Amino acid sequence: MKRLFLACTLIALALVAAWYGFPHWFKEPLVTANRAAAGLAEKEVTVDAHRIHYLDGGKGETLVLLHGIFAEKDHWVDFARPLTGRYRVLVPDLPGFGESSRLDSHSYSYDAQTERLKALLDTLGVARAHLAGNSMGGTLAALFAMRYPERVASVALIGAPHGIRSPKASDMDKQIDAGKSPLVARDAGEFQAMLSLVFADRPFLPYPILHAAEENAVRNADSNLRLWHAQLKDRFLLDGRIGGLGARTLVLWGSGDKVFDASGAEVLKERLKNAEVHVLPGIGHLPMMEAPKETAGMVARFLARQTAAAH
Repeated sequence: MKRLFLACTLIALALVAAWYGFPHWFKEPLVTANRAAAGLAEKEVTVDAHRIHYLDGGKGETLVLLHGIFAEKDHWVDFARPLTGRYRVLVPDLPGFGESSRLDSHSYSYDAQTERLKALLDTLGVARAHLAGNSMGGTLAALFAMRYPERVASVALIGAPHGIRSPKASDMDKQIDAGKSPLVARDAGEFQAMLSLVFADRPFLPYPILHAAEENAVRNADSNLRLWHAQLKDRFLLDGRIGGLGARTLVLWGSGDKVFDASGAEVLKERLKNAEVHVLPGIGHLPMMEAPKETAGMVARFLARQTAAAH
């Protein structure tokens, strides 16, 4: 019995040592298992010279989930898990981000990304879809819906969209005004500061996943900084356009959002005639990661209402 206990202890210690010493061994199995549990599988397609990686799963009306700047498709997996039983869920790494191609010769402006999203949906045979996005992805969803309203069944802004001028300056606004780029991490300390900025209540992230994210952020810091400065030119782009969004819209804005202050939710409530606006208590900039089950439930009920109204 003592030998068995000793053997089990040694195995456990070896696994812990490997978990922290060789996290790359565990990263892909963890990611693959989480996707499978959500009914999602990874696929690839080429659009506008970009190799685009995306997750695809479920059946029914199509729901497209669009991530924010320097984010990626797997940030949506826990959120998607309750939805793939009722919808076909598509989750791309937007061109320039995640595992999809980033080409120095190409622009990643909202105008260019809007056209790439159209090309992606065309390539995948999606004539009409529900769009949901976070931050940059929310802005892309809104702009796409305004340019191609016949292609969009509804829009859900899961977390604050980029480009709204909130009446009260956020923590990130103050850092930008001071000449900083708080979403670009050049080292481990800046990566931790970035996590503290985007989350109000940081969710559990397995060490191998977190380690890989930090490595990617630091490795791509120079390229990320180029995209950051390019997007700063569109800092309040959506503010002057959001009134043109006619699609039925759900807004879920975290009360604890330090990236875009929650006072911006009132701006959307005033300017959007067809919107349901909710401020989520204690949630930060990434509701789909901080409260995936709860926010997915709110989106599911919203989508069900849109489907019922259409019939």
